[in-house]
Amino acid sequence: MNTASAPTVPEIRASWQVPAFKTLLWFGRQREACVVIPVINEGKRIRNLLARMSALGISAQADIVIVDGGSTDGSLVEDFLRQHGVRALLLKTGPGKLSAQLRCAYAFVLDHGYEHIVTIDGNDKDDPEAIPRFIEALEQGIDFVQASRFLAGGVAENTPKSRDLAIRLIHAPMLSLFSGFSWTDTTQGFRGYSRRMLLDPRIGIFRDVFMTYELLVYLSYRVPKLGYRCVELPTIRRYPPGEVPTKISSVRGNLAVLKCLFVACLGRFNA
Repeated sequence: MNTASAPTVPEIRASWQVPAFKTLLWFGRQREACVVIPVINEGKRIRNLLARMSALGISAQADIVIVDGGSTDGSLVEDFLRQHGVRALLLKTGPGKLSAQLRCAYAFVLDHGYEHIVTIDGNDKDDPEAIPRFIEALEQGIDFVQASRFLAGGVAENTPKSRDLAIRLIHAPMLSLFSGFSWTDTTQGFRGYSRRMLLDPRIGIFRDVFMTYELLVYLSYRVPKLGYRCVELPTIRRYPPGEVPTKISSVRGNLAVLKCLFVACLGRFNA
């Protein structure tokens, strides 16, 4: 991959489109790696996730950054966040959903010099025990780490049947075909990214076209095509019995996800 003529970071930064956000807490960078957690009204789920991460000692390996989409459930109390090693709490005040939240968080962590960025959903479906393996892969030069419940060693528990079939028969095969990388699990947000990949203007993650679920599918399509090193790692993803903790509605939301898939694979999001 030729980066000899790449623009400087200030030149790239000046072109970013980042939704408005506030920094509610910031205790400074301690690590080279960070874990970004997007949340909105996750209640006990985000508290359970942070408790699990605390028990695993994740904050000794990576700084924890929460980006809130506007929670009103009182789950992000400062004392609780401090007790569980959270270094930053951001509040998105501009428009948009998940992709807008992620743009806020990625702008923040890149501005503060993080080299290795892991993202895990705040709904406590993903087991954070895999985070150290993600960081290790990034430290070894991987640019995009994707969690996969379907690889050997992974666990898919209580996954809704319709979602399981959509991933296996439509989403992953289509992204594999158009990206040139053999993906097995493409809809979940448990991922790791390198700094250099997120800064690449040919990818251009900081654009207002990314407002809902577009950014995740776009990166799965675009990053392999540009020659970056990608890998899937086996992970554990558990849905609680009788509940589907997701912000994607059953019909309208899933149709929107499929629309993003087709648009990305046709190259319409390309910078």
